[in-house]
Amino acid sequence: MAEKKISGSDILLRSLIHQGVEVVFGYPGGQIMPVYDRLMDYGDSLRHILARHEQGAIHAAQGYARAKGAPGCVIVTSGPGATNVITGVDDAMVDSTPVVVIAGQVPVSLLGTDAFQETDLIGLTTPITKWSYQIRRPEDIAWAVARAFYIAGTGRPGPVVLDFTKDAQIGLAEYVPAECSFIRSYNPHPVPSEEMIDRAAKMIDESRKPFCVYGQGIVLSGAEKELAAFLEKGNIKAGSTLLGLSALPSDHPNYVGMLGMHGNVTGNILTQECDLLIAVGMRFSDRVTGKLSTYASKARIIHIDIDPTEIGKNIPVELGILSDAKVALSRLTEKITARKSDEWGMEHIMCRAVEQHRVIDPELHSEDAELHPGEVVDAVASATGGNAIVVTDVGQNQMIAARYSKFTSTRSFITSGGLGTMGFGLPAAVGAKIGTPGKTVVLFVGDGGLQMTEQEFGTIKQEGTGVKIVLLNNNWLGNVRMWQELFFKKRYSFTRMVNPDFKMLADAYGIDCMNVETREELKEGIGRMLSDDKPFLLNVHVQENSMVFPMIAPGKSIDEIMLNEKDFFDREK
Repeated sequence: MAEKKISGSDILLRSLIHQGVEVVFGYPGGQIMPVYDRLMDYGDSLRHILARHEQGAIHAAQGYARAKGAPGCVIVTSGPGATNVITGVDDAMVDSTPVVVIAGQVPVSLLGTDAFQETDLIGLTTPITKWSYQIRRPEDIAWAVARAFYIAGTGRPGPVVLDFTKDAQIGLAEYVPAECSFIRSYNPHPVPSEEMIDRAAKMIDESRKPFCVYGQGIVLSGAEKELAAFLEKGNIKAGSTLLGLSALPSDHPNYVGMLGMHGNVTGNILTQECDLLIAVGMRFSDRVTGKLSTYASKARIIHIDIDPTEIGKNIPVELGILSDAKVALSRLTEKITARKSDEWGMEHIMCRAVEQHRVIDPELHSEDAELHPGEVVDAVASATGGNAIVVTDVGQNQMIAARYSKFTSTRSFITSGGLGTMGFGLPAAVGAKIGTPGKTVVLFVGDGGLQMTEQEFGTIKQEGTGVKIVLLNNNWLGNVRMWQELFFKKRYSFTRMVNPDFKMLADAYGIDCMNVETREELKEGIGRMLSDDKPFLLNVHVQENSMVFPMIAPGKSIDEIMLNEKDFFDREK
């Protein structure tokens, strides 16, 4: 006997549950109301988080996905509801974050008529998604949802958009659970050939000074243990991209720190001095490579990546291996010869000593009355034992948090990397906490980024989400101000911020808050913040003119590292 026909809205919700979805982030509106009406009856199976803006909803879904390791899900209405998620869709595409966006759409009969809140969402999102599809019939819903989650979560993960017409929402059809494990011409699990692995192993064994550069691909493939085993057997030093942070514990003996524009001196110098560069799960972003023509100029290069478009795109490589990082590293570790010692000698030790003396010590042990952002992050890292999930916004807060946070476990650093989306931090932290309620989630955010999505304090209030917010408050758009000082002759064009009373704002949302201006208050405030699992805003007033060093200027080689302002202005003379 055939099952009774049900509405497309019910089919959608049952399909989400079938795909393992437990939480959806969203905002109701006219063209998605049939779904929201039915959602009331699925409360035991689907938890809905009401964001205060659709951009907040998708950033929260991104934070959820990055922390939990499962696709995030967003439901919004058509028109402005759908366009408000596009920033997050693009962010998810660049940073390989699996999210599925379900957006309402006008009835099929009104498509193309400029009906109220009609927008060509497929046309808008096709260039910035792995797949965009318009559902017009209820019979197609289960198939489309299964396909969407398969595409979003496999291979190089990314966003998928389903444009859900009113006809499909209210139409009736039988619900048949759908599965998707194969799509013609889509190969999310490429297998490296034995010949490629053998060639790579031979190159590694022949090298004298190998160096590994790894990115978020390690985290996305779950290859953390394989990476550590590979580095340890080959006695290979390694550095991380921004999004690769936390894939290795901060105290791993082979780890030399973050790479790139504001990366550690040691990793950048070793990149330039190595004779073999092994790149795994990273895309050679300009923020990592600096001047392309001089990047790793002494090295043969092996690039392992699951996305064929990345291999050779920015940096020519001698050997490209199309593979999941977990598979490639596991097979390489079996093949390479165990190496008892390296030939780096004192080079990496000296680099670390120089950075410690000229950058780290002055920032962490400043005698200035005003707090340096670095000492704030360092104090939080010490108080949490490196066990927190660190979320950042974009700007100086992001780079300082990346430099001074400590990590003991993977999936512990969440930030907007490739797109650099200010406003990402607060909603992403909410999503991360909802995805991992047993973890401490600490957000580092600037006063500019916080005010872009501060409405999500309302989500925190409604859900009681215990996010710890550390506001590095300097009354400026700090990163832009820094660039204006260095590259635009100190012409501070529209970067000064006149801020609200953040404590009063937090009080309005029932969020405990403490203002901090001294080191004694900082210690007290961190203690209060971490004393329970309730939301907390630590409003820390930091140096207004603080800079982020080391720094490699745009267009410069990564061995042209500036350790402080004096280095910069000496070079400009």
